[in-house]
Amino acid sequence: MGSADEAAADRDPLASGEGADSDGAVTAVIDADGTVAGWTQAAHTLLGYTAREVLGRPLADLLAAADPGPFVAAVLRGAAAPGGWSGTVRLRHRGGHHLDVQLQISRLSTRDGATRWLAAASDGRAAAYRRLVSERLMLLNEASTRIGTTLDVMRTGQELADFVVPRLADYTTVDLAEAVPLGEEPLARLGMDAGRIPVFRRAGVASIHEGIPESLWEPGQPVYVPSASPFTQVLTSGESYLEPVLNPSLHSWLVSDPQRSRIIHETGMHSVMMVAIQARGRVLGIAVFVRTDNPDPFERDDLLLAEELVDRAALSLDNANRYTRERAAALALQRDLLPSHVSGGPALDVDYCYLPADMEHGVGGDWYDVIPLPRDRVALVVGDVVGHGIAAAAAMGRLRIALHTLADMDLPPAVLLSRLDRTVARLAQEKADQADLAVPSLAATCLYVVYDPIERLLDVTRAGHPPPVVVDPAGQATVPEVPAGVPIGLGVGLYESARMKIPDGTLIALYTDGLVESRSEDIESGIHRLAAALAHPTPVLHELSAKAVAAVRSDPPSDDATLLLARTRPLPRFADTGERRRRDTPAHP
Repeated sequence: MGSADEAAADRDPLASGEGADSDGAVTAVIDADGTVAGWTQAAHTLLGYTAREVLGRPLADLLAAADPGPFVAAVLRGAAAPGGWSGTVRLRHRGGHHLDVQLQISRLSTRDGATRWLAAASDGRAAAYRRLVSERLMLLNEASTRIGTTLDVMRTGQELADFVVPRLADYTTVDLAEAVPLGEEPLARLGMDAGRIPVFRRAGVASIHEGIPESLWEPGQPVYVPSASPFTQVLTSGESYLEPVLNPSLHSWLVSDPQRSRIIHETGMHSVMMVAIQARGRVLGIAVFVRTDNPDPFERDDLLLAEELVDRAALSLDNANRYTRERAAALALQRDLLPSHVSGGPALDVDYCYLPADMEHGVGGDWYDVIPLPRDRVALVVGDVVGHGIAAAAAMGRLRIALHTLADMDLPPAVLLSRLDRTVARLAQEKADQADLAVPSLAATCLYVVYDPIERLLDVTRAGHPPPVVVDPAGQATVPEVPAGVPIGLGVGLYESARMKIPDGTLIALYTDGLVESRSEDIESGIHRLAAALAHPTPVLHELSAKAVAAVRSDPPSDDATLLLARTRPLPRFADTGERRRRDTPAHP
């Protein structure tokens, strides 16, 4: 190329390659005589030639044809027509190979009126690859909204399986190892089955075929595999496994697994991928992708997409697994701390119903108790610790023990709650000081009711808790007005009790806000619905509590829900005469 051409390249940003479009379009400028007058960086990238190497050269030199001259002339004549000329052209790459591109040539307007042509080319393979990348990015974005929608391990595994079928595979399984417990019995205790060992439990399975004929196991069941197989290899190494063309005759491990071998032949499995489900340095299980009806074998790009999908699901599975473990521990702790049996003695028939929160919200700090007091009196207690999880369950246990200790002192209800408030505030402050926290974090609400069967008196004291529902023997339900008080744990509580006289056969209902409060209605509406449900009492308290809970709760609770029922009855020694023993000491004011 001469000095004049070099000077033109220095003056013309398009000629020097600086005029490449921001979107990477492959463009060049062709003079009227068919020589290259402009060359972009994108053209350089596609064909390997720099601007200085092609400027001034005939366009024909770039065509991979025996006699390109007449073809170029015909193309330029076609480009003069409205709409220009377009078609597929084979070009020479600087490296010696050929490229098939889509070429569009149209007239270019110039200030000097000279005839020039704008050639825009696109590599078909590059465009297809860009489309593929775009589609897969959209797929990954969609996966982020479809996989891991809850903190349930099984549901997350099934969401992964459902998402990839049929988008990526015809049949998919998600099997989790012992690191993610799905069954009550450890896999190691199940023993071998026809030379196979139980390594996984199935958490998800999906197929394009109705009835999933490819699967030997249902979700939740143990999955057996030969000890030496790609399944165990992926589990132990964490490395993915790709077999584009599955040839069962080449796998010795299938000899010891005739059931799986039969399924492979019967369903036409011909391509397989296995990807380890890993999170925080642990292998949680494997995801298996299989093609049966889709004739295309899996490629390396398919494996990369599968790994990306599994990695995203693994984070959700790990979070769900950790949450499930914590929830199970909190439930176990709560069961140990709550009374396994409650009795109202001779004065009360009692029954309770407790519903843990759903998987999403976790175990809360509800508690209930029935405490015998001197002179045949009985204390009924329902409380709710703020928060969820193990911390709330542990705090509930401390509160219950503290309240029992104060109840043994036979304090008046209002005094008891004041003492409990100061005790909890002191304990919370000590814990905050140890953890270097500015504000103590322990708080709870409580409803404390004392029934005196001799005088048939009911003393009710609230600490920020919903009031009780009282139903007389005729079925008239009321919600007594009781001073609300402040929650326990603030250290400033001054509480007042409300006293009422009730006849034998009266029903007393204590509950937590999780029973009567929901997203769709306020707590007052829920209390009225509970009162209406209790206004038709049945002789059996257990049946009544079940009916009341069913009537009030229509959805899985987002908070713990507790209902404690007590029905008064006359003391046996005064049932016939109606006479009641006088107290040795006066009742608490």
